[in-house]
Amino acid sequence: MILKSISIVNYKNIRSANLDLSPNMNCLIGQNGMGKTNFLDAIYFLSFCKSANRTPDSLAVTHGQDFFVIDGEYLNENGDMERIYCGMKIGQRKHFKRNGKDYKKLAEHIGLIPIILVSPADTLLIEGSGEERRRLMDMVIAQYDRGYINALNNYGKALQQRNAMLKEENPDTTLLEIWEQQMAIEGERIFRSREQFVQELVPVFQRVYSVISGDKEQVSIKYISHCQRGDLLDVIQRDRHKDLAVGYSLHGVHRDELEFTIGEYPMKREGSQGQNKTFAIALKLAQFDFLCRTNSQTTPILLLDDIFDKLDSERVEQIVKMVSSDEYGQIFITDTNREHLDKILSHSSSDYRLFYVENGDIST
Repeated sequence: MILKSISIVNYKNIRSANLDLSPNMNCLIGQNGMGKTNFLDAIYFLSFCKSANRTPDSLAVTHGQDFFVIDGEYLNENGDMERIYCGMKIGQRKHFKRNGKDYKKLAEHIGLIPIILVSPADTLLIEGSGEERRRLMDMVIAQYDRGYINALNNYGKALQQRNAMLKEENPDTTLLEIWEQQMAIEGERIFRSREQFVQELVPVFQRVYSVISGDKEQVSIKYISHCQRGDLLDVIQRDRHKDLAVGYSLHGVHRDELEFTIGEYPMKREGSQGQNKTFAIALKLAQFDFLCRTNSQTTPILLLDDIFDKLDSERVEQIVKMVSSDEYGQIFITDTNREHLDKILSHSSSDYRLFYVENGDIST
């Protein structure tokens, strides 16, 4: 999928922008806080129906305004145009339209425009809670497996109901079992998808990391889930008395984890800033490769937001060579350093466009 043009009105600090884009490389240069990240976030919004930083939609509206609009025209793999519109007025529900028709459910849109965002916030994958790592899996799987979103939603509802009952003084055991069965059915479905995803992702991730690091470190990822202990319903019910004591569910796929290691040690404890950044970038580029090989049938859009900070020149050089290759489709890349962008453009023979961003204004 290629984003041919985009129109943005009142999105964060971007008051108005109407841009024609390169089908290959789009570079945005400007100082920090000028709006480069907000522009990438608008593109992300058109794919996922929400901001990458998970803030409420109302906070995406420019200060002093009461609505925002993002309107994108895409070219799909068959050469057909797709127009995706998102508009929201404060206090009202946001509207998503595909070729002029409203979606009944926003979940129907997820996966139409696969996208991978690489940003400084990715270090939270290593330093943050398990929720960040589960979200990483969910955001990729949801882009090629439509049933996965339904499984997540159904599991979440069952978990919420069970947790509410666990707080009751004398919960109805029969009703409790119904929610536990629902958790187990949906949880097993989620586990199988996550397990397959990690198995296929790891060798690609290790290859990408090796290239960027010059094969200086050995890294790995291990998936950990309560489903690996046996039938999930048995696991959940086995320690129900403990759940009743604490008032919430201690077992299930909502506690799944990804264990990141460098050598034989936890990445979180042993990795330097540069190694953590390399790990996060390699993880995202491996996800890109994974989506290219799934049934999405379209090359994802790649968003690279200020990715070179805290990396030595050798790693920067390897990343530049990698993203400049023919393996990647349409790329949006931001930086404060024109030198980095010039290096990328010198490695690429493809068409490109260069944009300057200052106080929310985007110009060529």
